[in-house]
Amino acid sequence: MKFFLDTADLAEIEEAASWGVLAGVTTNPTLYARTGGKLADFHNHIKRICELVSAESVAMTRDEIVRDGRELAALAPNVVVKVPTMIEGLAATKQLASEGIPVNMTLCFTVPQAIMAARAGARYISPFVGRFDDIAEDGLAQLADVIAALGNYDFSDAGVNGESVEVIAASVRSPHHVAQAALMGADIATVPFATLKKCVQHPLTDRGLDSFLKDWEKVQNA
Repeated sequence: MKFFLDTADLAEIEEAASWGVLAGVTTNPTLYARTGGKLADFHNHIKRICELVSAESVAMTRDEIVRDGRELAALAPNVVVKVPTMIEGLAATKQLASEGIPVNMTLCFTVPQAIMAARAGARYISPFVGRFDDIAEDGLAQLADVIAALGNYDFSDAGVNGESVEVIAASVRSPHHVAQAALMGADIATVPFATLKKCVQHPLTDRGLDSFLKDWEKVQNA
């Protein structure tokens, strides 16, 4: 499973990349707004985080989404355009995929949505986990259903350059979400920086390291 960082914060991206575990970045208008960025600087900001970035269209009609997608894809060869799972988004995804522009269909919550996104040509599909938990439903169960359903079929004929669709576990809130997504076979988990740090940390690791250091100090002072 690959790790994407769900952020627009350049310092967080730089730090996570230094760990050697980061395969890409996903971002959206909300995350960019948190950085205090200006609209005029948005495209330059995207260019700076193009290790692999999903840049989200904020348009609502198919023609506008396609226009945004073309503009975003022109920023760098590895930009992936995020498109919301809706009728206009499906139509735009079909057009963008036909032009060789990869799409990440976001805000996906059900198996039918995921199958339709894959059939429209999405390169990535992002089922949301935490937002299901927020309404007292089992987000991990929904993710498992999406992975299982997509695994029943070959969508390579619908995607860009014959590539099959990959599942991005999104709205990930904890290391438990990450672990379960990996056990289910999710291709990617996109996580906030704070959650990525928690994935490295464990109290038994800290306890063991403390013990090693104390024992080594005894050796040095013997």
